[in-house]
Amino acid sequence: MIDITNILTIADKELRDALHNRWFVIFTVAFAGLALALSSLTQPGGSYFQTASYNRTTASLINLVLLFVPLIGLTLGAANLAGDRETGALVYLLAQPVNRAEILLGKYAGMSGALLATLTLGFGLAGVALALQGGIQDAGGYVFTVFLAYALALAMLSLGFLMSVIAQKTTAALGGALFIWLFLVFIGDLGIMGTAVATQMSIQTVFFTAIMNPLQMFKIASILSIQANLEVLGPAGLYATDQFGGLLLPLLLVGLLLWIVIPLSGAITLFSRQESFSLKGRS
Repeated sequence: MIDITNILTIADKELRDALHNRWFVIFTVAFAGLALALSSLTQPGGSYFQTASYNRTTASLINLVLLFVPLIGLTLGAANLAGDRETGALVYLLAQPVNRAEILLGKYAGMSGALLATLTLGFGLAGVALALQGGIQDAGGYVFTVFLAYALALAMLSLGFLMSVIAQKTTAALGGALFIWLFLVFIGDLGIMGTAVATQMSIQTVFFTAIMNPLQMFKIASILSIQANLEVLGPAGLYATDQFGGLLLPLLLVGLLLWIVIPLSGAITLFSRQESFSLKGRS
């Protein structure tokens, strides 16, 4: 049985530890600063700032999220359990009257809270800056993109925790997380384009290959949130709009949810079967 009290206790500790972690603070300040900067555009004269519309800011923030959020989620998740294993904190937790699922869920909940707080601060500052300039008429798409960023962050955190369970050392876990980030951000996007050109891949295949990537799911869903079609994505976007219509966005949301649940479930299953952690911690 899962004890919610144990999960909340561990989550509270993880949240407080994350908020006192200097690297996490740096990530938070950097993301908030970049988000706020993207919410303002310099006039040609350069004498003052003019706040852009929500739609234009949302489009700018999509690329920031695609680069920044996966890196934060993957590295924070990968370093968590592997780091506790090396410091001996995991041995201490395993000696307490809690099971492994409660430990991992508690850690995941705590890190999720810290990660979502970072995104909320960044998007919140940008949103307030826009609202003060009277640009709230397009706020719906902006808010929906924030929730999509939350989903992407949780998906990357799940992948990070899975890597942390699989790897034996923090360096290996972080190395695996960085490889996944590079693959999803660069190879997953540019590689599909290159392969499509080289093999004359059909539009259908290009689209379905692209949406296997959670980053592309976020990107397509975000574009749909600020405009009614995917013309900006070219033939693949037009194909998606024609084939799926109004069902495309719900399908993308389900896909992001699966990217959260499946890696996290895999991490819990593997962690529950790894009986050697406590012995390694004592050696």
